[in-house]
Amino acid sequence: MTAPFPPKPGRLPITIITGFVGSGKTTVLVKLLPQLRTENPGYTLALIKSEIGTVEVDSLLAASDSLAGSAELGDEFGSCLCCTNIGQIEGALIKLDEECRPDRIIIETSGSAEPLKLALEVNRIGKATGRFELDGVVSVVDAENWGGYKDLSHTAKLQAQQTDLIVINKWESLSERDFDLFLDKLGDLDVDTPQVKSDKGWISKELLFGFDATMAKAWLTKPQHHEHDHDHASGHEHSHTSEIECLSVILSSGAKDASIDLTKLELLLKSAPKDEVYRIKAIVRSSQSPKSVDGTPVNGAAQSPTYYILNWSFGRWTWTHTVIADIGDEVLRMSIFTAPYESNKWAKKAESGGFFVLDSRDAKADLVVKRVQ
Repeated sequence: MTAPFPPKPGRLPITIITGFVGSGKTTVLVKLLPQLRTENPGYTLALIKSEIGTVEVDSLLAASDSLAGSAELGDEFGSCLCCTNIGQIEGALIKLDEECRPDRIIIETSGSAEPLKLALEVNRIGKATGRFELDGVVSVVDAENWGGYKDLSHTAKLQAQQTDLIVINKWESLSERDFDLFLDKLGDLDVDTPQVKSDKGWISKELLFGFDATMAKAWLTKPQHHEHDHDHASGHEHSHTSEIECLSVILSSGAKDASIDLTKLELLLKSAPKDEVYRIKAIVRSSQSPKSVDGTPVNGAAQSPTYYILNWSFGRWTWTHTVIADIGDEVLRMSIFTAPYESNKWAKKAESGGFFVLDSRDAKADLVVKRVQ
């Protein structure tokens, strides 16, 4: 047996996708892969799949060169991801990390799973190993057959409450009246979780995935205020992006060793409501030592200005110390992904809120905020 490769350095992000059987979770995954190939060549995923009645990973997923490996619960790791065997997830994560060296692991759960239990377990494993990090929890909802879930309303409510984002799938065939009825039923769950509609299963990776070191390297090769483009090979139109808007924020300074004031920047992170701002992704240069939302300090921080990756997801954020090539005069490069019709308001806040300033009063900086999507 070939010895496993050493894992890639840094924290390995974990994305949880949940939803009832037939809601379209695998379709969402399949339509994510072309985006990864286009925007992040070489970026690989590993998949832990847990679906009642499902024996093996979809052939479309298995054939993709973006899928480095998979583990199917119900085989080696148990029958489904529920409270009886959720503790076995650690073995699956470690095995995939060692054998496949992915850039990210996706856990696709069965409709009976409660996301909170799994999220807590991933967080526990992350703290114990120092390797894994929960990036986000996404629930996929089948609008067309939502009425059939009425007997599972307790589980549906738990999934909606314990998730970061609800993706509304299979809504295209509904009349306007039927869609309004669906929204009323979804509203009966009494949750304030952000909701977005998919385009026949297509959802932007910018919403589903946070920012990691591999993505950051590709992002830095794009021009400033780059217009986001997408893979249209399947015939999809640019209306894909109607569910999100994007702001580009760049802070530049010609001063040597210019450093951003993280105390001011964290005011933005703390004040952004998750129903208006979905994700914030940035690379910043600072001589200060950042802390995540739970107060955890970043390992590898230095006293002189160094670079950090900021990943803000639905009210939570993490910092990662990173070694990258110098990006010239840029002290901060940021993308803010907002709900529809919210970008103008947040552009004004970015420009006038005092969030983007240098930690030296003597140094001058130029701030440019622009809507790019």
